[in-house]
Amino acid sequence: MADMDSVSEALKAISVSTDLVEEELKPHLDTVLAGLLEKKKDAAIEIAKSGILPSLAQVLLRKGSLSCQVALVVAEMAREAAVRESCIEAGLVKALVPHLNSSNEDMLLNTGRAIGRICFDNAYQQDQLVQSGVIARLVSIMREYPKNDPLVNVCLLALCNLADMDCAREALADLDVAEVLILQLRRAPDAERRHVILEILGSLGESDTLKLQFAESGVPEALSEMIRSLQGGDDPHDFCSMKIASNLIVSLLLGDESMQKCFGEGSGVVYQDILSWLQSSNTQLQLSGALAIANFARNDSNCVKMLELGVVPHILALLEKHVDEGDVSVQHAGLSALRNLAIPAINKVRMLEDGVTERIKSLLRTDMPPVQFKLLGTLRMMVDGQEEAALMLGGDAVLLARIIEWCEAKDHVGVRGEASRLLAALIRHSRNPEVVRAVAKEGGIQQLISMATSEHVIMQNEALVALAIASALDIESVKDPLREAELLPELKKILEDPAAAVEVKFSTLGLICTLANCSKGLTRDELISVNMKESLSKLTDHSSSKLASQASSILSLL
Repeated sequence: MADMDSVSEALKAISVSTDLVEEELKPHLDTVLAGLLEKKKDAAIEIAKSGILPSLAQVLLRKGSLSCQVALVVAEMAREAAVRESCIEAGLVKALVPHLNSSNEDMLLNTGRAIGRICFDNAYQQDQLVQSGVIARLVSIMREYPKNDPLVNVCLLALCNLADMDCAREALADLDVAEVLILQLRRAPDAERRHVILEILGSLGESDTLKLQFAESGVPEALSEMIRSLQGGDDPHDFCSMKIASNLIVSLLLGDESMQKCFGEGSGVVYQDILSWLQSSNTQLQLSGALAIANFARNDSNCVKMLELGVVPHILALLEKHVDEGDVSVQHAGLSALRNLAIPAINKVRMLEDGVTERIKSLLRTDMPPVQFKLLGTLRMMVDGQEEAALMLGGDAVLLARIIEWCEAKDHVGVRGEASRLLAALIRHSRNPEVVRAVAKEGGIQQLISMATSEHVIMQNEALVALAIASALDIESVKDPLREAELLPELKKILEDPAAAVEVKFSTLGLICTLANCSKGLTRDELISVNMKESLSKLTDHSSSKLASQASSILSLL
């Protein structure tokens, strides 16, 4: 036991010791250490104020028999944030760092704890530590003493504090740190240790170099193995570990090379485990599984292979689980995966044959804008270049009514835009008068007219092309909405706008040409009455020969 009076006496004795004789210092250090270990109030602050910190640094620099005890005193002191700056000023960090090369495990433990606590949340000191080569030593210590849990823990905590720094990541890129972290992940005694390792992996995995190293060293497989071992339990800490690990696997898949390695042509262990997540009862694993499939589906060959291997029914079953009162994130991720899978033309045909569009229409009743947005985008991808799919969806009155409703979504501009784009896509890819009539019946032509004056070039172009096709197929369904919206003056403005994109002007001319050719549509007189000839004449000497030629042709018609 040590009261504060005896601690004060010991501090005084150390402060007046000029030769720092170890035999004389030891009993005083014992007293100071006892005061710290017994958590005496303000003991650390009293030690810092006493002026003995430079003396402690001198003892450490001598590397004598008291070094281990002094390192422990400093480690216990540095629990108190208020004394850390004094420790730095006294040169304790510089004096401690060489002791990381000690072969004494207690010395390593005390030194690691002291440095870690002093430099905690101090970016400058942490940078200095990295520059001094401490990263390589931390990894070496874990290699040399993999079963010394307290020592491993200190090294892991230190790496966790440094892993966000670019210079630390650069140092680790040459050290094959993945092997060390995988070993410790597999032997982690508790969730706390797991979480520190997962946090390190997450920070380091932001580096493209380390991301690929991790994939080549088996990190995703180790994470997947850990998730398998934790499934089926009810410990909230285990749930948390599974969440972190599954998110980490998804992030590692963002690298193209690491993603391909995990995919392994559809036979990789990680890919197989991810498929099982889609069928799990754990919502977090379902979410990570859907996001992972969306990541795998970033190139056509993977998409085709996954479709062959039967991934789509698993995604559809997952979506159907969450239709009512389900998880919005899971629905969003599942639709992202389907959308990516539908990008290759061969997959669109196959998915159509498998009834995918029919099954995902069950999500039409959702009230969640993120799901609405992703559903519309998925349906638009499904009809891209697919006449049969566009015909089927374009003739569905329930679907069209819902799309029109979403075209007017006031609180979500993304939903509004996607709904309008899907309407245009149904007409553009079906090129069918029945679809035009069905869209017009639900009030869709007015939505396309609004879209034609959009500030987004792609949307504007898609709408103008859809209106031109609709006018050519069934002018009777289109002419009244066009007149009511007074579209012709708007088209004239587009032609005369110097900032308007060439492709938008060309699509505008296409619509005007269609209208001029329709005997039952808007008459040539109407085109002439808005002085369209003048706008067309100005375009006949446009720098785009294609645009100039089209303008000249329409002028001849008029």
